[in-house]
Amino acid sequence: MDFRPQTNNESRGFHTLSWLQRIGFGSGDLAQNLIYQTVAQYLLIFYTNVYGLPPATAAVMFLIVRLVDVVWDPLVGAFVDKHNSKRGKYRSYLMLGGVPLTGFAILCFWNGFSGSLLYAYITYVGLSMCYTLVNVPYGALNASLTRDTDEITKLTAVRMFLANLGGLTVAFGIPVCVKMLSVDGKINTSASGGAWFITMTAYAVAGLALLFFCYNQTKERVVMDMAETAQVKVSDLWMEFKHNRPLRILAFFFITAFAMMAIGNSANSYYMIYNVQAENMLPYFAALGSIPAFIFMPMVPAIKRAIGKKQMFYVFLSIGILGMAMLYAISVIPALKTQVWLVFAAQFVRSTGLIVATGYMWALVPEVISYGEYTTGKRISGIVNALTGIFFKAGMALGGVVPGFVLAFVGFDEKNAVTQSPAVEQGILWLIAVIPAMLLLLAMFIISKYELADDVIDKINLEIEERHRR
Repeated sequence: MDFRPQTNNESRGFHTLSWLQRIGFGSGDLAQNLIYQTVAQYLLIFYTNVYGLPPATAAVMFLIVRLVDVVWDPLVGAFVDKHNSKRGKYRSYLMLGGVPLTGFAILCFWNGFSGSLLYAYITYVGLSMCYTLVNVPYGALNASLTRDTDEITKLTAVRMFLANLGGLTVAFGIPVCVKMLSVDGKINTSASGGAWFITMTAYAVAGLALLFFCYNQTKERVVMDMAETAQVKVSDLWMEFKHNRPLRILAFFFITAFAMMAIGNSANSYYMIYNVQAENMLPYFAALGSIPAFIFMPMVPAIKRAIGKKQMFYVFLSIGILGMAMLYAISVIPALKTQVWLVFAAQFVRSTGLIVATGYMWALVPEVISYGEYTTGKRISGIVNALTGIFFKAGMALGGVVPGFVLAFVGFDEKNAVTQSPAVEQGILWLIAVIPAMLLLLAMFIISKYELADDVIDKINLEIEERHRR
């Protein structure tokens, strides 16, 4: 049953967006993925093979940077909720944070201070803090555009389509560009440092232009009144987490999902270079991590209507596990692991499951924001997105720490650009298939506890609108 207002679809909060507005909003995620996906997929191999850091040292740094985020993210969330700018409560940060984010992204992939741990810490911490300045307000911007659950589903589908376009541009384009510009034609040697710097510069500047386009095409309609924002404080984050059960469930799902993605993405380059012995095929393997989005993300609204969002999660998480099982089986049989077409087929199946399940989870964020508003009277979108930011960065921390320590444990030789021992190959296989599959099983259990069905959230949003009219 549809509980949304039928007489006036543009009544307060229930807004229908144009396709240009949807694309404009989604371009913000495309922009961020040009940086985030580059960091997630390639920063570890840049640090170990190009910059010259030991894997364990890089792993510890990834963990420390995420601990900084645990303090920084709530401060940003509370600040953006508490303050209003003439340029937009949330959208203004796309410009304010976008410029320094671009600068730090470029500096992270500069090899000028090769091997300097201090330089790596300064630039990576700076990158992470600036990413929060953009990402937390951008996430809150989603919930400020409309309350309409169908519209949010469409908005999320467009957003994830464009986010995966960014992922494809990174997955395929980064290794191709670096290899083409590198003096030795490789991506995993110190000689490729200049190529990484030039490539990241181009990607970061393109991302900045897209952030400005997102700013220009979005309009905030569902935000707190000035009187309400004055009451926002950092402690609201912990109160919201304590009283908002759907938010807690979604937060733990974020940890699990992002840990799974970060571990798998970090291992892609190592897997194709050392296990499959097909470095030239890395761009195509990485691209298959995004290509299914262009097939299945446009179908998400119809799939959700047909089977429900919870069943949709179950189906696609299971498909992801199947793809990982295929990848493992192919890789342990010597005669098969060099059959690149089989590896590609397994990667396509794996990516199909991951893209839909992890893409649609962002549509649940506006739901938990509305649930919090319904129960407490405060629509603290920035605080909620700071919380989800903490948890997805916790997942990213695991994704950075686990590969580094696993590689160190199995004896990875960062100076060898061609081959590794069987123990290292097995460790890489655990990173790309076994550990992510275990995390997907955990994610399936977590999402089974989520209780905000579409009819429930529609009732909640309608009740909130009725309160505002009184």
